[in-house]
Amino acid sequence: MKQETYRLLENYMHACMQDSAHDREHVYRVLYTALDIAAHEENVNTDVLITACLLHDIGRREQYENPALCHAQVGAEKACRFLTANGFDEAFAAHVADCITTHRFRGDNPPQSIEAKILFDADKIDATGTLGIARTLFYNGHLGEPLYSVNADGTVSDGVNDSAPSFFQEYNYKLTKLYGKMLTVRGREIAQERRASAVAFYESMLREVRASYETGKPLLEQLLTQQEQDSV
Repeated sequence: MKQETYRLLENYMHACMQDSAHDREHVYRVLYTALDIAAHEENVNTDVLITACLLHDIGRREQYENPALCHAQVGAEKACRFLTANGFDEAFAAHVADCITTHRFRGDNPPQSIEAKILFDADKIDATGTLGIARTLFYNGHLGEPLYSVNADGTVSDGVNDSAPSFFQEYNYKLTKLYGKMLTVRGREIAQERRASAVAFYESMLREVRASYETGKPLLEQLLTQQEQDSV
């Protein structure tokens, strides 16, 4: 890919990115990870891959403004329009659009081409390890979601069976499942290298939160009971 073409795509990506959890640095990390994976694969169209990586999240703004929209679908349509308007042939634009359409974790349209599979893995890898946890906390905080939920009996839920949104719920619902979703050998290797740090973070945080409740709550109840008795 020529420098001029790369700058054209990069500038368009910059103009579209607004979400701090899915910002331009996320895009660069996905691109760099994708190139790492591609180096271990054969017959990869790197022009398609680079373009798809740069433009894969350009539909985020529309999804944020209207949650009923799918950013992958919106982004694919925007990318296709942009590419054809700037002289890329229709087959190239369609291939890039397909990669973008199928990169979403919760999508029911799995990637088929090697470029789409690499983008899928690179995007998911950015949600693994402590980096993935940091991004999740940042995004959940932006939405005003709590770190955890408290059960009816006053204990802290680990999030495994929660339906209400929280960091612990998202960790168990999505983050723990990423490691088995990778479609390339190198993608699986990178994800597994990051797994232990994410598990350690979650387990440590759960212990710390539960310890404060298990230690402090009985003390509070004891003090309140004592105050009640003293006032009689």
